[in-house]
Amino acid sequence: MAAPPTVTLKKNYRCSRFLQKFYSGGAYAVSSDGSFIACACNDEIKIVETSNSVVREILEGDGEEVTALTFSPNDRFLFSASHSRLIRVWDLSSFKCIRSWKGHDGPVTSMSCHSSGGLLATAGADTTVRVWDVDGGFCTHLFRGHTGVVTCIAFHPDPKCLLLFSGSDDESVLVWSLESKKRIAALKESDTSRVSSLAISEDGRSLLIAERGGVVTIWDLQKYNRQQTVTIKEKDNPFETVNTVCIIPDGSLILTCLSQCKSQNKENGVAIQPIYFLTVGEDGLVRIWSFFFKSSAVCIYKQKSSGAMPGCVKSGVGFLSAFVLPQNQGLLCVTSDEQFLFYRPEKSSDGAFQLSLYRRLIGYNEQILDMAFLGDEEQYLGVATNSEQLQVYDLESMSCSYVLSGHAAVVLCLDSCKSNSGRTLIVTGSRDHHVRLWDAQRRSCVGIGKGHMGDVGAVVFSNKWKNFFVSGSSDRTIKVWSFDGVSEDVDQDVTLKSKAVVAAHDKDINCLAISPIDSLVCSGSEDRTACIWRLPELISVMVLKGHKRGIFSVEFSPVDQCVLTSSGDRTIKIWAISDGSCLKTFEGHTAGVSRAFFLSRGTQFVSCGFDGLVKLWTIKSNECIATYDQHDERIWALAIGRKSEMFATGGEDAVINLWFDSTAADKEENFRMEEEAILRGQELENAISDADYAKAIQLAFELRRPHKLFELLSQLCRRDAVDPLEKSLRNIGKDELRVLLEYVREWNTKPKLCHVANFVLFRVFKLFPPTEVIEGLSNYGGVQRQQAESKSSSYNSSKIQLLAKAESRCGKQKASGAFPGSTQFIIIPSHGFWK
Repeated sequence: MAAPPTVTLKKNYRCSRFLQKFYSGGAYAVSSDGSFIACACNDEIKIVETSNSVVREILEGDGEEVTALTFSPNDRFLFSASHSRLIRVWDLSSFKCIRSWKGHDGPVTSMSCHSSGGLLATAGADTTVRVWDVDGGFCTHLFRGHTGVVTCIAFHPDPKCLLLFSGSDDESVLVWSLESKKRIAALKESDTSRVSSLAISEDGRSLLIAERGGVVTIWDLQKYNRQQTVTIKEKDNPFETVNTVCIIPDGSLILTCLSQCKSQNKENGVAIQPIYFLTVGEDGLVRIWSFFFKSSAVCIYKQKSSGAMPGCVKSGVGFLSAFVLPQNQGLLCVTSDEQFLFYRPEKSSDGAFQLSLYRRLIGYNEQILDMAFLGDEEQYLGVATNSEQLQVYDLESMSCSYVLSGHAAVVLCLDSCKSNSGRTLIVTGSRDHHVRLWDAQRRSCVGIGKGHMGDVGAVVFSNKWKNFFVSGSSDRTIKVWSFDGVSEDVDQDVTLKSKAVVAAHDKDINCLAISPIDSLVCSGSEDRTACIWRLPELISVMVLKGHKRGIFSVEFSPVDQCVLTSSGDRTIKIWAISDGSCLKTFEGHTAGVSRAFFLSRGTQFVSCGFDGLVKLWTIKSNECIATYDQHDERIWALAIGRKSEMFATGGEDAVINLWFDSTAADKEENFRMEEEAILRGQELENAISDADYAKAIQLAFELRRPHKLFELLSQLCRRDAVDPLEKSLRNIGKDELRVLLEYVREWNTKPKLCHVANFVLFRVFKLFPPTEVIEGLSNYGGVQRQQAESKSSSYNSSKIQLLAKAESRCGKQKASGAFPGSTQFIIIPSHGFWK
């Protein structure tokens, strides 16, 4: 019989932030190359990579919600405004605020930067429009004329045409001249409604105005008269309003794919190029229009399905805005539920034009309830996020790959498995009292289980046979569901049948686990007990009693006849299946333990809890070998990758962290560092042998060997060798200076070592300016920098006296050949300054 494989215990995990909140709705701005987006996240601004939703930088706000954002034309600066009425200019090379000023008498609602980059226009809730000099931060123009909140603003695309357009809730669009500082036109008709968006054609001849009433009006900017009104709203769709209108520029990928739909309209024998624009609104669909002068605008494309969450479309707040991305990246649409949807124009199988969703970035999830790894290589992560939809993320691209919609209420739990036919299946439980079976490849529901009378809070797949799953509910029952009859070829979902049911507990059922050979199922409940049942009949085998609060997770050991449970009483217990006795109890969490799962073939386990901590435990030694604090709120979800034993955690802070085993990497790194330390140590000994004191002192600093450093300095002090010491001191940095001052402080407290401390301190005072010495001392002495700077003048006046005393002392010691140990002299931090 072959010996079992050796189990390597894990000693450490490294955390990688996978998902976090980066957009809370409202203002956002897209860079000129489309590579990153500036998003308003409450009072902060987060710079997010569009390729993988990684937060590049976080710009701290002023405590008020951000209301407007825009980039300069070259993406050098970012302009922001908040409810505090403060306008800020951020340098994106250093991500620091370089200028700020108070703007309007109310919040800034919209911003636009001139193509030259020197002027910034802002629209305010105080009904005014202002233009600012970016470099000076002063107001160059103040325009009054609107009687309502100014909602949108835009400069003329031609830098030589100094015109500014503003739209307002008063249903008017005003045209302002920056040269005359006056209003030159008012674009308003009796049948208009609130203005939501403005767009100017590339040739600067036409202005498109999107109105909340479901229409787009096209105006001639030469005669300032209305050319046409395009009605978007349809009779059978009450949600079809217009939130944004965008010009589709020439040469874009969208127009290239639309070229087959172009038609030539000739006037006086000259071909006229039409204006292409798109509209988005509350129905969550994209429409593309073609407009010729002196003819009607025609809708040449209407999206059939956008991929937006069904919930936001049904509520009538689908797309809030849209942006045509540069460099053939397609189209970006922003939804009301804080999602960024990226579309790529393509040709369908029948040759027709279509917009295909290729990336979805979700900016805000209220909290993470449950998670599970999907796929053969566990390259996907299914996430339940306190919504009716299940989100599936691609771990490589760090974006939401697709969404599974079908539940009528919040999804509470999920599990996944690979069926006998090779399909990846997902089961979900919801507050709608139903369980649903999903096919991950087809991205559709293939089965519905109805019968529970309460919220379904726990589901788990079979481990061995892969042909059934078990669900637990707040109705205190457990049901076994078979999906043998679910066919791969059926397009519609089928009704699943329950094979067995049992009233299992006195309170809500929180968790379930099935044994490795599918013979037993264990349930954990709010009634503080865990029950073991024999499958498939659900016959009671054992009741595990001992926890003082509700049980939140249970799991069978992969190798032993025992069960792991975690509870709200802050403990984790291991129970024997044979007699129900408690074998071990683990304590360490400061709040309830929400999840605990086995690792390393049952020799270790990982736990997470309401204290926001993740802990790694070794069962044999009964000790917690690592604790990680990477969450700000309670942790609800923990998912284990069975192949790589990586795991993911998520909770109330809406953050998902991925954890990777770094035991081997840490061991290799420690070995490399030890080897390097040995080589550097030998180099130090060689430098001492060669009497290269400057190099030896530098190596002693780098290796952090204070005793060896003292020996070197003591030899220099006895020989009065100043040059090697000064040469070494000139090459040290601020951190090394701080370390040296710490060593000097310690040496000076001992009579036998104080002479070397004074010798070194004399050279430090001679070579370094007072500010650097004070800064080094403040790092370890608790001295505030401003206090030290305020008293630096007194330090300068006494510096000469200190140098004279130290030099005199060193001279006496050299003449006598001995170092008196009774008298000490050094500057020591005390009570915020030096004595």
